[in-house]
Amino acid sequence: MNKATQKIMFSSKNDSWSTPQSFFDKLNKTYNFTLDPCATDTSHKCDKYYTEKQDGLSKSWSGETVFMNPPYGRGIKHWLKKAYEESRNENTTVVCLIPARTDTKYWHEYCMKAEKIYFVKGRLKFGGATNSAPFPSCVVVFEESKKTPAMDYLTP
Repeated sequence: MNKATQKIMFSSKNDSWSTPQSFFDKLNKTYNFTLDPCATDTSHKCDKYYTEKQDGLSKSWSGETVFMNPPYGRGIKHWLKKAYEESRNENTTVVCLIPARTDTKYWHEYCMKAEKIYFVKGRLKFGGATNSAPFPSCVVVFEESKKTPAMDYLTP
């Protein structure tokens, strides 16, 4: 990884990175997403989306199948709390692409309550980046069900 990319990805100047389209497409084949609550006008993955100005945290996601690639800064815990809480609503599934930071409070407070966790093999190359991310990623799936939590691996 070159120093410029490393500086950007480890800084707080940019905590939003566009999801690789091919990775999204694989997930979308399974889930058929209807809402992207953490988007920009240029990075949204669903027809229905919320930008930072629209504040997806303040909106209801009930009845939606949500794809969420939240900002990866300190506020990520608020997005994961929202994802978990919204998934308790009937007919609501929330699929989260996040850094696999298993040592954080938010991981233990919310991610460990997920119905499924997929660890991504290798490192994703997020939109706008020259190199792959300097951190491992995972997909956390929250859906109201009686299923036992499961962990598995995904290939980008």
